[in-house]
Amino acid sequence: PALVATGAHSEPLIAGLPFTLPPPQRHAAREIGRDLSRTRPMRRLLQGEVGSGKTLVALLAVCQAAEAGAQSAVLVPTETLAAQHLRRLDPLPGPVGLHPVLLTGRVTGAERERRLMALRTGTATVAVGTQALLSEGVDFHRLGLVVVDEQHRFGVEQRQALSERAGGGGAAHLLYMTATPIPR
Repeated sequence: PALVATGAHSEPLIAGLPFTLPPPQRHAAREIGRDLSRTRPMRRLLQGEVGSGKTLVALLAVCQAAEAGAQSAVLVPTETLAAQHLRRLDPLPGPVGLHPVLLTGRVTGAERERRLMALRTGTATVAVGTQALLSEGVDFHRLGLVVVDEQHRFGVEQRQALSERAGGGGAAHLLYMTATPIPR
């Protein structure tokens, strides 16, 4: 799907930052935003050192997806990293309008069903989780963007499987993130 930015979610996020986005982050966010607005699925690798702002750039892409009425999934390799990402997203629902849910192997029973229902109905804008996101029964109302953090920790088929849950015969945009340099 074409995910066209309106600024409704990203502008409050940027305005609330205690710093100005450095030129490399602005450049990466602009290129990713341009790719998201196209109907051809984006397949982009965002590589940078630890602490270089990859997560913020990805968060701006998640905001753009939400502005276009689409959901995002953030796939991470560990429950600890999933909890860290959720802590970054949790304070944002008020001013930014994102409604994240955490989905890991530890979330079970009625709570898991409640979160899965939020994804199916679209009341959850963002799913942050581990390989639990790849499980049977995890369906999205309108998945538009998949962010894979530490992409080298997942197989090619795992990374692609989540994108194919976009529905309608299409595929969601994919943003891979890594701090590990990729050899030529």
